[in-house]
Amino acid sequence: MKPATWNTNPPASEIIETSQEAGTTQNEQNMLVTAKGGGVLLFGRLVTYVARFAITFVLARLMGAENYGLYNLAISAAMIAGAISVFGLDTTMTRYIAILNGRKDRRGVWGAIQIGIGGALLLSVLTSTALFSLSSLIAEHAFHESRLAPLLQIASLTVPFLAMSDVLAGATRGFKRMSDTVIAQNIVQPVIRLGLIILLAAVGFSTPVAILIFGLSDLCASLVLLYLLNKRFNLKRSLATGTRNLGELFGFTLPLGLSDLMTTFRSYLQTLLIGSLDTVRGVGVFSIANQVNQIGNMFHASMNQSARPLIAELSDQGKQPQVEHIYQTTTRWMVTLNMPMILIVTLFPVQVISIFGKSFLEGAPALAIMGLVNLFNVATGMCGTILDMTGHTRMKLFNTIIRVSVAILANFLLIPRFGVTGAAIAALIHEVIANVLPMIQLWFLYRILPYNPHILKPLAAGVLAAGGALVMRTWLPSSGNLLLTILHMLVTLAIYAAVVQRFGLSSEELMVVNRIRRRVGTLLSRLTPS
Repeated sequence: MKPATWNTNPPASEIIETSQEAGTTQNEQNMLVTAKGGGVLLFGRLVTYVARFAITFVLARLMGAENYGLYNLAISAAMIAGAISVFGLDTTMTRYIAILNGRKDRRGVWGAIQIGIGGALLLSVLTSTALFSLSSLIAEHAFHESRLAPLLQIASLTVPFLAMSDVLAGATRGFKRMSDTVIAQNIVQPVIRLGLIILLAAVGFSTPVAILIFGLSDLCASLVLLYLLNKRFNLKRSLATGTRNLGELFGFTLPLGLSDLMTTFRSYLQTLLIGSLDTVRGVGVFSIANQVNQIGNMFHASMNQSARPLIAELSDQGKQPQVEHIYQTTTRWMVTLNMPMILIVTLFPVQVISIFGKSFLEGAPALAIMGLVNLFNVATGMCGTILDMTGHTRMKLFNTIIRVSVAILANFLLIPRFGVTGAAIAALIHEVIANVLPMIQLWFLYRILPYNPHILKPLAAGVLAAGGALVMRTWLPSSGNLLLTILHMLVTLAIYAAVVQRFGLSSEELMVVNRIRRRVGTLLSRLTPS
């Protein structure tokens, strides 16, 4: 299981099991598998986003910008500690379980699960203890905010639950069971969290209670994932029956873990630096802008997770053309489905962010810039995922070092001068570097790019929709009128949808649409009384 080396003569035996559609090519079958898993994950992320949007709205209204900033600093610290605890083991579980299960190596699968769960549990206890012990030091010296110390102590208690949830999710994805992750992390976790927040908001609410609810919901997700993993692979067996290839797994995990840790640190770096270099209020404002923009990342993340085990198997079999086809097709899909949200947040940032309250309006420019960050992220495809699943974790580590270094430098230069907007500009700078670098590396390694001529369709539709919105804004200014603003948004989306439809769908897209129609028709026929 070294980094993949492509060949043009793949083995005759087929490990991948796909639903065989009559008259479809292998590329179309691969895209159907990816779309199916991505669709399941996207549904889960939609549920998660709706719940988290409601959570964000309730917390922002209850707390205000300053207290919401304190809450986000504590949660960010817990998430970084959780990333240290996971240390890339979630991705390692996905890759190795997919490959070993495809080879029917049950002993190897059992050994990999033992290493993943045991390693994450040990590290989570250590990092949780460290965060609890250093909470006062971090609060006083890093953020100059004594109110943060008790919140960090409470947040440290959630770290083991965060780590176990991620590792168990990675294991279930290795069995290509995307629905398991959706049920636990995208439905159970946010729904329980939202329900408890609403319940307690009615009787009395505080920031420490909000953090405890965050941890409790992840505990519930971990228990559900453990139950579902046991259904896919019986965990009631002797530990001695597992083949634990520690050297190979940790050789893969070490650079990946360092890279993932820096990636997570980079994700929360701006929250931490805004709190340190700007104000706690700025943390709350930027968190809202970032949360709104997350809807644009849902499909991108869903496709990435869905394609991981398939890319791992294809690379193990030496099937470069099929990986390239997945790379190009998913890039087009991600741009097409993300463009509507990108248009809304970049063209109407003030109107979008104002729903959280007047104290967050200063984040409107940052929201618009974060929309451009999302555009660049999806427009470069799943280059990082392919590097991971083909075994080039050292290269990923190098990329992450460059990305984090640029992020730190850009944030230190821009946040003191421009505040929240400076943080968004810094995000755009390091996102460009983070995506262009692995895209170039994949070209030199395998001569593959995420683009074919079909990518021009959604890009052209986006340009025409943005032009239409600007013309309508000149012809019929909204001037703060809610109804006119909604009309502007609807016209923008209608122009985009009309242009995309006019360009037509590819064979894979038609196949996926037809599959959805058949499934919906079957469901409706079952629900309709005879």
